[in-house]
Amino acid sequence: MRWSIKLGRPFGIDIYIHATFVLLLAYLGVSTYLRDRSVAAAFEGVVFFVLLFGCVLLHELGHAVAARRYGIPTRDITLYPIGGVARLERMPSEPRQELVVAVAGPLVNVAIFAALFAWLGATGSWIPLGGLSTATGPLLERLAVINLSLAVFNMIPAFPMDGGRVLRALLALRLPYAHATRVAASLGQGIALLFGLLGLFGNPILLFIAFFVWIAAGQEAGAVQAQAALGGIPVRAAMLTRFDVVAPSDPLHRVTTLILSGSQADFPVVDDDVLVGVVLRTELFAALHRQALDTPVADLMRRDFPRAHADEPLIDVVGRMQGARIQVVPVESDGRLVGLLTIENVGEFLAIQAAGPRTRDR
Repeated sequence: MRWSIKLGRPFGIDIYIHATFVLLLAYLGVSTYLRDRSVAAAFEGVVFFVLLFGCVLLHELGHAVAARRYGIPTRDITLYPIGGVARLERMPSEPRQELVVAVAGPLVNVAIFAALFAWLGATGSWIPLGGLSTATGPLLERLAVINLSLAVFNMIPAFPMDGGRVLRALLALRLPYAHATRVAASLGQGIALLFGLLGLFGNPILLFIAFFVWIAAGQEAGAVQAQAALGGIPVRAAMLTRFDVVAPSDPLHRVTTLILSGSQADFPVVDDDVLVGVVLRTELFAALHRQALDTPVADLMRRDFPRAHADEPLIDVVGRMQGARIQVVPVESDGRLVGLLTIENVGEFLAIQAAGPRTRDR
């Protein structure tokens, strides 16, 4: 992932840390040293925030492990200066399952708090909370208190935060999923406005959180609406049926000519009526500065790519396209190439669906 450093792969999940996180640690170390003139204080400050984000990582792993219980893999987890993001392949469509996945993260923070509280109580190390701040007081007690704070904060019903997902799951027990999402997203954006106002007069971090919640709530509500609109529709209803193909032996300048002469961006590669690859415009443009125009298509085409069947559910194929981060999928039927499905055409299909009655399968 761009600007991210891979830390490892626990439970088969790629863990990344964004480069800005390293800059934050450097800033914390330097600012603490300039304030206290103490290398030990600067080191402890850095250690505290490393441990804090270790707890954030465990929080996100809690979501991932709970999702795996329902057969939902996690693409990756990335740690940013304002928190962590676990990218699940999808959220559970069953409300009770989503409820479990949503609360799993905050429950991890509660468990960490309970363990640290028990340890500090058993060793007599707990001090009054009035003596604590993010920079002063026993490190483990600060870590315990902030884990409890994280659990409480994440349960605020500001969709798509954990509390908002819990709210959506509870609403979906009685309402259609898309309707429940709209309600939760609207409430989430309302809370985002409140965060923004508080951020203007106090904590500027709330401004970043408000921006994230507002944008993410709108995006997820739109995605759920799209999923509802695509439900029960086969791929053949939205696929392109008029398209050009190229052969493995064709030179690249044939592809560039086709791009310039029409609106098609990506091209299936067919050899003796057999689909053997695809040429993607993004990869073609990236390669043109080092490849001659008479280079055969076979040298550039992608041989490993998603495929679709004309009669399979459109929503399933769109999910695969998003997972593979690819804009086009060749569509086959009875072993023959019969169409192309593009993200752009899916968007146009949704616009037509929204503007009028459902179109018949082509």
